Amino acid sequence: MSVPQIALHDGTSIPQLGLGTFQVPDAEVTDIVAEALDIGYRHVDTAQMYGNEAGVGRALAASGIAREDLYVTTKLNNDNHRPDDVRRSLVESLERLGLDRVDLFLIHWPLPTRYDGDFVSTWRAMTEVAAEGLTTSVGVSNFQPAHLDRIVAETGVAPVINQVEVHPFFANEDVRSANRRHRVVTEAWAPIARGAVGDDEQIGEIASQLGRTPAQVALRWHIQRGDVVFPKTTHSERLRSNFDVLDFELSPEQMSVVDGLDRGPAGRMGPDPDVFDWVP
Repeated sequence: MSVPQIALHDGTSIPQLGLGTFQVPDAEVTDIVAEALDIGYRHVDTAQMYGNEAGVGRALAASGIAREDLYVTTKLNNDNHRPDDVRRSLVESLERLGLDRVDLFLIHWPLPTRYDGDFVSTWRAMTEVAAEGLTTSVGVSNFQPAHLDRIVAETGVAPVINQVEVHPFFANEDVRSANRRHRVVTEAWAPIARGAVGDDEQIGEIASQLGRTPAQVALRWHIQRGDVVFPKTTHSERLRSNFDVLDFELSPEQMSVVDGLDRGPAGRMGPDPDVFDWVP
């Protein structure tokens, strides 16, 4: 089955299911991306911070897949927030990826306690590189509702995507609600809670009912909620399994069971964006 496309408010669209490459070394990522593309993935998510853009680019170049059939995301590193560094760093990313543009460029973290709290000028510089054609769309990652409200109020431009931690144990509904208010699509990182869904009895029971894996149940939950999802794996079997979530559905009752696993802030596994301030 073909991957659904999610419409973005700038008139473009993004494949709802993709491949994440977080913590995959550059020396390994080429083979993994190549295998994913062979399976049918067309959406690949990387970042300046990951240090593997060159390896991703090698796989894209060797794939023989037409550029217009690929969707490539990269993200601004935390040490490149100054406006003059945004364009320079994106050009460097494009050189590593072997592309003349990316489909989506995100501010990786808001860093509200760094750069004198000024992530608005960073966002304005992001919109400028989009206008120049170095990226088709621009968005953000890990932005809290107040961060979103501020950049929209001060620039008049809303991101197309906000990529944030979302999984059954941390549904992050406050951010998802803020995203909807600004017509921003939610993109979920850590969608299977770093594998923890495999240990949950209720998800396991649903998986048994459907003849699926717990990870597939969690990914299907995201799909049916309308979020974009890009699970990361380095295992061939899981690459295929993660992609095989488009030919079944969770019932309303099963969706409700997974919804009920939300632990609120206690379920967060990654850093809190309001205080995260790491700069390399």
